[in-house]
Amino acid sequence: MAKVIITEKDSDKRFFEENLIENNNLKDVDIVIDEFVTYQEMIGFGGAFTESAAYNLGRVNKEVREQAIKDYFDKEEGLGYTLGRVSIHGCDFSLSSYTYIEEGDTELNTFDISRDLTYVVPLIKDAEKYAKEPINLLASPWSPPAFMKDNNSMIKGGKLLPEYFDAWAKYYIKFIEKYRNLNLTIWGITVQNEPAAVQRWDSCIYSAEEERDFVKFHLGPLMNKSDASDVKILIWDHNRDIMVERASTVLEDKEAAKYVWGTAFHWYVSEAYENVGKVHDLFPTKGLLFTEGCQEGGVHFDSWKTGERYARNMMGDFNNWCQGYIDWNLFLDNTGGPNHVNNLCDAPIIVDIFPEKLIHQSSYYYIGHFSKYIRPGALRVKVTNKSFLNVIAFKNIDNILALVILNESEEVHKFSFEYLNNKYELTINNNSIMTVLI
Repeated sequence: MAKVIITEKDSDKRFFEENLIENNNLKDVDIVIDEFVTYQEMIGFGGAFTESAAYNLGRVNKEVREQAIKDYFDKEEGLGYTLGRVSIHGCDFSLSSYTYIEEGDTELNTFDISRDLTYVVPLIKDAEKYAKEPINLLASPWSPPAFMKDNNSMIKGGKLLPEYFDAWAKYYIKFIEKYRNLNLTIWGITVQNEPAAVQRWDSCIYSAEEERDFVKFHLGPLMNKSDASDVKILIWDHNRDIMVERASTVLEDKEAAKYVWGTAFHWYVSEAYENVGKVHDLFPTKGLLFTEGCQEGGVHFDSWKTGERYARNMMGDFNNWCQGYIDWNLFLDNTGGPNHVNNLCDAPIIVDIFPEKLIHQSSYYYIGHFSKYIRPGALRVKVTNKSFLNVIAFKNIDNILALVILNESEEVHKFSFEYLNNKYELTINNNSIMTVLI
């Protein structure tokens, strides 16, 4: 049975289902879907298994913890997540800065991931139970160990010293090996989280040329000769605003590009979705993956704009060849943390610690209108849209079409669409999102 799933601001409808009824008496329609013109194949959706996110689930009872995990990873009752991001040792959403080695250990003899076994790894394992499949993990470093950097600190930027290029490249490989020994799936790595930002937290700066040369002469060759040769390398992992220049510097170099799966990007600073499309047009054989976004500035309780931001960004990026979406922290507490430098943010599920209850933000539902119904392997299909609404469509591998319609306006809109020679007419209320399954 074809159906419509609805989430609205001004009602209690959340993933509310209605039947879809044909209206073939319509003459003209606003939206035409052509399933025979296809674009990118989707990888999936997910969020970040930060230490803070995992720690928050250790602060509540077992029932609340299990429900929280189920709400993201169960395919029927949750959002159906299949992707995850992990930090290679500490990040700002760790309980503190940390590394896997003792200071000065260039041979990596003391490499030890036991800290991750307390909160992070058990959460990934439990997520896989509800997903009923392995979670494909993307691993990102926020900073090399302090002794490997020119500022001798993991915070406030600094650069990787040339004498440690190989040691740092081997660090990624060691991480992959240790996680794989736990039967976890490292799908890919990024070279550096936000390599153009000097942060008051764990950070490291690379110019485009430095990132290119590190991949070309160190990380790429060493990984290629190791058991991690199948793990994908993603560059940039920062904002859309200058991603064309950054990606071009690396991918125009054939020797560097041969090691690179594609470009990772975030949503901060701008909504320049066209830059995502430009990277695809310049390098059509390379992948594109959204790897971080969140609502900054602590928790935004009862905000509808947060959910709309997610949907708008997803549509903008997917219409420009992005292949998947990884949200930032899966779970934060009601302060937007913990964060060891007070860089507090929002998350789709807030864990209210002392009442031990879950708060689902609007972003949870808006993400779900994509992740629940657009499954890995789905292909984006052509949409001709004459309406004032934001629209995108995907054909799943089971041949079910998922059409997503976003109305950010304060007005109610009536619209019509045509698919496989059948016509339909629907009304979408103000500030709402709708997924049609046919």
